[in-house]
Amino acid sequence: MPALWNEADWDEHERVEVVHDRASGLTAIIALHSTHLGPGAGGTRFWHYAEPEMAMRDALRLSRGMSFKNAMAGLPMGGGKAVVVLDKDGTKTTEMLHAFGDAVEALGGKYVTAEDVGASEADMVEISKRTAHVCGLPAGDGEAGGDPGPFTAHGIYLGIKAAVAHKLGKDSMDGVRVAVQGCGSVGGGVARLLAKDGAQLILADINAGTAQDLAQETGGEVVDVNAIMSTSCDVLSPNALGAVLNEDSIAALDCAIVAGGANNQLARPEHGKQLHARRILYAPDYVINAGGIINVSWEYLCRQAGKKCTIEQVNDRIAQIPGRLQSIWEKSEADGRPSNEVADAMARELIGRG
Repeated sequence: MPALWNEADWDEHERVEVVHDRASGLTAIIALHSTHLGPGAGGTRFWHYAEPEMAMRDALRLSRGMSFKNAMAGLPMGGGKAVVVLDKDGTKTTEMLHAFGDAVEALGGKYVTAEDVGASEADMVEISKRTAHVCGLPAGDGEAGGDPGPFTAHGIYLGIKAAVAHKLGKDSMDGVRVAVQGCGSVGGGVARLLAKDGAQLILADINAGTAQDLAQETGGEVVDVNAIMSTSCDVLSPNALGAVLNEDSIAALDCAIVAGGANNQLARPEHGKQLHARRILYAPDYVINAGGIINVSWEYLCRQAGKKCTIEQVNDRIAQIPGRLQSIWEKSEADGRPSNEVADAMARELIGRG
């Protein structure tokens, strides 16, 4: 068995903890990639993994992505992530949530958690009964916090419009064909915003009924989940799980732009070169999907300071996402380098690892 720190995704993580609580049945991994800019912030994913190494790989890759995401978003937060390993039935209990809260508390504020796939506001409330280092808690009218999904979707929507302007030279989404992979909280939010602007939507979800309902709401069309990656469109927007861009899937792409909210869309960093070689404009995922972490981070930071942040303050920060993407694309074109490599280099400088 190879040592963990020899794995490709280790990338000099500061701390990785495997937590097992026998009484509740909790098994979790908490990974802290960097605390250079502040406490490691990133949500907790509740998921069933077919193999244990898949859980560790997910934690490491997501944690590193949060370091880069938070740095590029200008947040005074480092990068961390957690995964809670569920059984094949997806069993999640109050006792498990409390035990996980205890594990977060034991880190003394070095890690701040929030919602991710498989988690809800109600879960965060239960975790908050055991630790103050949690965000994404229910928010009052006009206040930052709550479900990060709509804020993530808003940032992606702005990023897609910026990509269309940069690549296609269009200042309107009217008639632009956007293929949305994943129609949940984030993908569905992106689709609804784009539909209001007149975009033509092609939708797919592992739950066909979810895609069909969204299509009826937005006037989009539904394709099979196995066909969405190769469907003809202007923009492919991956908003489900990661690692969807690999050698085979990139070769089959029929689009000008890839811009979506899924974390770790590139199966490996070198696949960015393949997109670049095909002249497909890529919006680095951790830059375009930062809206959610911007929201909950400012919720947490303001609460720690004894004050409240407003949605307007959060949206002002999310509105900076297109400009960050534009600077990446311009440097990519000037240097002849893939946009993911340009973004990674910028992020590493920011976390002191340039």
